[in-house]
Amino acid sequence: MSGEERTIPRHIAIILDGNGRWAKRRHLPRKAGHAEGARNVERICRAARDLGVDYITMYAFSTENWKRPKEEVDELMDLLEAELRSSIKRSMKNNLRMRVIGDRTVLSESFLQAIRELEETTENNTGLDVSIALNYGSRDEIVRMVRSVAEDAVAGRVTAGEIDEDFVSNRLDTHMVPDPELLVRTGGEQRLSNYLLWQLAYAEFYFTDKTWPEFDKKELEKAIDYFNHVDRRFGGLNESDN
Repeated sequence: MSGEERTIPRHIAIILDGNGRWAKRRHLPRKAGHAEGARNVERICRAARDLGVDYITMYAFSTENWKRPKEEVDELMDLLEAELRSSIKRSMKNNLRMRVIGDRTVLSESFLQAIRELEETTENNTGLDVSIALNYGSRDEIVRMVRSVAEDAVAGRVTAGEIDEDFVSNRLDTHMVPDPELLVRTGGEQRLSNYLLWQLAYAEFYFTDKTWPEFDKKELEKAIDYFNHVDRRFGGLNESDN
C-alpha cells in the first residue's frame, strides 16, 4: 500500500516487548537487550513522525515490572533515567514533545527531576507527541482516578450527574491526547498486560513476533497497513452488513 493510499492513525500505542529474548538469542545479558530497546525508541519515534503519526505512547515500565529481580529493576530504572536525560537534546532536534505518564510517587527525586526537565524543555515543540508510560498500570491509573473523584465528591466539588465518559477520560493520565486508534505489541505475546484498558476500547490490535529491538520503520508500516485493512465500525454497521 503506497503512502498516498494509507490512512495514518493519529495515535499509536506500543507495548515494547522482547528485549530480553533479543539479548538471549545473541548470548548477551538482558541489560544489553534493554539498552538496545531504549535506543530503538528514538528510531521508531522518527519513523512515526516521518509517516505522519501525531501521537505515540510507549509502555516502558509497568507497575508489575517491580516483581522482576531487584538487580534487573535497578538496571532498568538507571537506564530509563539516563535515557530521559539524554533524550532532551534529541527531542529538541527532532521537534518531539515528550511526556511521562504513570504513578510518580515511588520514583526518586533524581528521576523526577529528569522527567520535569524533559517535559518542560520540550513542551512547546510542535512535532510528534510522545508519551512514555513509566511505572504505569491501567488498573492503578483507574484506581487513582476514582480516589481523586471520591475526594472531590466528599468536598462537594463533583456531583454524580457530572460523571460521564468525557469526565472519566479527562481524569486519566492520558487526558491530554486522543485515544489510540492502533495498538502494536512486539515480542509475540497477544495480551494487553494492564495497558490503557479504558483508552484502547476501540483500538485495532496488531501483534508481531518481532522483538522490540528488531521492530523498525518497515515493521511499523506493516502495522499501519494492517490498520488500513480493518473495517472500523465502532459498534455500528457498514453497507455490506445491510
